[in-house]
Amino acid sequence: MITAVINFPLPEGTTLDKARELFSATAPRYQTIEGLVRKYYLFNPETGVGGGCYLFEDRAAAEATFNAEWRAFIADRYGADPDVRFFETPVVVDNSLGDIAIAAE
Repeated sequence: MITAVINFPLPEGTTLDKARELFSATAPRYQTIEGLVRKYYLFNPETGVGGGCYLFEDRAAAEATFNAEWRAFIADRYGADPDVRFFETPVVVDNSLGDIAIAAE
């Protein structure tokens, strides 16, 4: 499994309510992404940074998602290029399911 952490500065003055509005409008587009297990939208009101934390089945699915078209969409929508970082995710604790998932080798 792969976790991608994405960060970008939001327009100055963005509030939690505005971030919720912006993010909710794009949420449906992520429901059909091949290999995406879960996505969390992120917002830090102290720094004005937004982004997302994504869990993918594999690196290929993550890289296919964050292509040039997606990067242009983020830059256009939020006014800044995204910082994209990938992490191997060998273990996931999911308390909502009462499960611990261990990635296959």
